[in-house]
Amino acid sequence: MVRLSCAGVADSPISSFPFFLGSGVREPKGIIGILTGGGDVPGLNPAIRAITIRALREGYRVIGIRRGWAGLVDFVPDPKADNEEHVRELTEAVVNRAGRTGGTFLHTSRTRPSTLPAPLVPEHLRDRYGDPVNDVTDAVLENLEFLGIDALIPIGGDDTLSYAERLHQEGVPIVAIPKTMDNDVYGTDYCIGFSTCVTRAIELTHRLRTSAGSHERFLVIEVFGRYAGFSALLPTMAGAADRCVIPEHPFDIEQLAELMVYDRNRHPSRYSVVLISEGARIAGDEDLTFEGQEADMFGHRKLGGIGDKVSGLLKGLSPRFNQGRRINVVNQRLGYLVRSGDPDAIDSIVPMAFGNLALDLILQGVTGRLVSIHNGMYDSVPIEAVTQKTKLVEVDRFYHVERLRPRYTSFAGLPVFVITSDS
Repeated sequence: MVRLSCAGVADSPISSFPFFLGSGVREPKGIIGILTGGGDVPGLNPAIRAITIRALREGYRVIGIRRGWAGLVDFVPDPKADNEEHVRELTEAVVNRAGRTGGTFLHTSRTRPSTLPAPLVPEHLRDRYGDPVNDVTDAVLENLEFLGIDALIPIGGDDTLSYAERLHQEGVPIVAIPKTMDNDVYGTDYCIGFSTCVTRAIELTHRLRTSAGSHERFLVIEVFGRYAGFSALLPTMAGAADRCVIPEHPFDIEQLAELMVYDRNRHPSRYSVVLISEGARIAGDEDLTFEGQEADMFGHRKLGGIGDKVSGLLKGLSPRFNQGRRINVVNQRLGYLVRSGDPDAIDSIVPMAFGNLALDLILQGVTGRLVSIHNGMYDSVPIEAVTQKTKLVEVDRFYHVERLRPRYTSFAGLPVFVITSDS
């Protein structure tokens, strides 16, 4: 077990920064580290801001670790080393400027220190780690101790947080914050980024309706969602689309074509809309649709292209259900449009609450937790929850497989976002 304390601060390359509290200079109660990993979403900077301001006012010093877990891999534990690319001191002035914006000013990566490929092992570690794939966790632990970090707050999805759980098992005090626009981290009803994702998906889908209607076409929109279909199902439930297909249920392409023709021919402007999760799979296909063969350090190949595939098939099948006449397609992958830009109101408020909840736990001496929302109430669960189960749409309860659309019944007692509970 690693012991983390302020002992390393005197030799730390960031120790030259003064610690300001009010009008005087004092020794900090301790040091809190923050990092963001995985994909960017709106709401990360408000979370960093909330943590930093609360921690500083409680008498702590705050270190921002850059580029997710990569910052702790690449950091050089030498007082003479230049580590400005890997860590930075966080102050109110810094986080207040960034707190109103999207993305993450600490930057992010998909680095996983337990499966680091040889080309990504930094030069100062190559004498210790020379395998094709390396577990450099010991070096990460040494860097945390050198920095004197008393508690680490990683903000990320299930991949980022699965490594946080590993560090927790190694004795690192961890309080984690869930972030992913797919909303698929198990243990919480809500993850930072989901509301903005849904808001943008609805807005952009409605904008694209003008083109689909002008040309009397099908509108096929691909949205994020590797394993879970929340980001396709909820916008459809809100009226953005006529149909949706999700990863939890392999769909029949002929069934979809027939339904799309039916919807189009009933619409005054002669168009119909389907939202497709990137992880959706046509019944009979053995695999998902990928952009290429390369996988990241968590073993994930980049998804993309199911919308293109479905568009071509719908165009070809449409005459069968439309009296022999083909229907053309407007095909759009929303991609990063729904995860870029400023956060909406919910993704400004929830990160603030999550950040303060994380500090509440740290001040109580409670770590090894994931902050969460359950039944509309802020809470926390053991961090082990993120690796125990996968959070998916309950198909029998929320998805009508014969109609390829949400079910609109039994809303009493459901959470605000309806389908997002993992209970």
